[in-house]
Amino acid sequence: MLEDLKRRVYEANLLLPKYNLVTFTWGNVSEIDREAGIFAIKPSGVDYDKLTPEDMVLVDLKGNKVEGKYNPSSDTATHVELYKAFTKIGGIVHTHSSWATSWAQAGRNIPCYGTTHADYFYGEIPCARCLRGAEFNEYERNTGILITDMFKERDYEAVPAVLCKNHGPFTWGKDGDEAVHNAVVLEEIAKMAFRCEEMNPHLSQAPQDLQDKHYFRKHGENAYYGQEKCPENIK
Repeated sequence: MLEDLKRRVYEANLLLPKYNLVTFTWGNVSEIDREAGIFAIKPSGVDYDKLTPEDMVLVDLKGNKVEGKYNPSSDTATHVELYKAFTKIGGIVHTHSSWATSWAQAGRNIPCYGTTHADYFYGEIPCARCLRGAEFNEYERNTGILITDMFKERDYEAVPAVLCKNHGPFTWGKDGDEAVHNAVVLEEIAKMAFRCEEMNPHLSQAPQDLQDKHYFRKHGENAYYGQEKCPENIK
């Protein structure tokens, strides 16, 4: 069932160790088939070098396992909440990558200090508060709800990432591959932002005009970065 989806998610998960975003089994990728209302996700606690496409677990949007010999990732309930609220996304990544997680553990948003950040994220990367009290009774589900509540007044497509205080980052995209891509970029800008503050403690965020220029040249109807598709009449 949904063999192509499981294969894509398997391949996307293998990108996490390739790009040094995970240690041991500290991360997961999922991707959803919106028509079927089912997503595939990494099984919980299985080493990356032992994974196969068949090991990916299929889950519905009520959090029920549909298919798979393993239990799904312990973060599955968070993925469910994000897919339900962020209806235009197709893939989600969670890691404990060291630089982004350092900002999360510090409870800080990542400011936009330059064009690398602005090319991918429109404004700072927000850090959600830590869960409290009874919220820990449904920890993973409430983590997802906390994230989606933060984005009620934010554009989740323009800022496809969040930090969870004392925890780590989540990123998303149109599919699993794009979500991984955003996770790689997030880790790099987290590293650069830390270094910038070390070198200049009085640093200000990049000018808004510069942020606008770099974000909108890659995103939106007037974007012009990259190559347009070649017209059919041109060989």
